[in-house]
Amino acid sequence: MGFFRKLSFSAGCLFTALSSGQLFAQATTTFDVTATVIDSCDVSANNMAFGNVEPVNNLNIDATGLVTVTCSLGTSFSVLLDDGANSSDSTVNTRRMTDGTTNFLSYQLYSDTGRTSVWGETTGTNNVTGTGIGLGIPLIVYGRIPSGQQATQTGSYTDTINVTLNF
Repeated sequence: MGFFRKLSFSAGCLFTALSSGQLFAQATTTFDVTATVIDSCDVSANNMAFGNVEPVNNLNIDATGLVTVTCSLGTSFSVLLDDGANSSDSTVNTRRMTDGTTNFLSYQLYSDTGRTSVWGETTGTNNVTGTGIGLGIPLIVYGRIPSGQQATQTGSYTDTINVTLNF
């Protein structure tokens, strides 16, 4: 029991000594907090669906898709779209969908509403550029199945486009 009294007494003395300022000492220092914000980007894309195509009407069929680019503030970027998996000559000028056999349906992708600027895969020529704002930037892809394909076999047609984001 005497041991507990001694502890209580010692703790009480320490508290008194500290609260009266007799044994209080203080030291200070500083430290730096650092971070480096780097250029970073992400890209996502939605599918493009032309819907039902009636080639006998001999009309252009238009559709849109969306590529969203999110880059850190001030980061310059460029977005390129390849020629797809079924191009007849490996250029963006001959994009084609296939029904999985030897039948094809030609189409094109553009970066403008008038569908005059082909969106391609050559930096500085037919790509789309921008500067990051820290939030998603929607880039509309304008698609067109051109008229003049009346002899196209019926069926479901698909192609796959690779999107490349350079920053």
